[in-house]
Amino acid sequence: MEITRHFTATTFIVHQNKVLLHLHKKLNIWIPVGGHIDRDELPQETAVREIKEESGLDVILFNPDKQVAMGDVRQLIRPMYILLENINQFHQHIDFMYFAQADTFELSPQNNETNNLKWFTSEEVIKLEGAPENAKKLSVEAIKLLSNSIQK
Repeated sequence: MEITRHFTATTFIVHQNKVLLHLHKKLNIWIPVGGHIDRDELPQETAVREIKEESGLDVILFNPDKQVAMGDVRQLIRPMYILLENINQFHQHIDFMYFAQADTFELSPQNNETNNLKWFTSEEVIKLEGAPENAKKLSVEAIKLLSNSIQK
């Protein structure tokens, strides 16, 4: 049995003590926005593109690393986590998990993207049925980390 693996980028977006999740059309579970990394696309570019497509939001990706000038070498934004997720018995995602901040609750998903987006408090996420445990834990962590500090 061969297992295929795809690279994906997913982002927990926080605004004013709430995290944005969407009800996935096919899986019928509450998860953060994200998607497959296109050929020659950097994971952080995928994260920003998917956020724009699925929510219409402009965000600031949280960067846990100190920025160091390195001449013509570019420092990438390190994801908070990299997870190996079993999608089914034949397919896995290697998921670059980012945290980000939005400056509004206003959503405007592009055509054919999800319409079922909702902002949740930590308390709501913990009680949320139909959300994977990792999505709950990382949602709460993102809210704690980003609600009190605005990065510019």
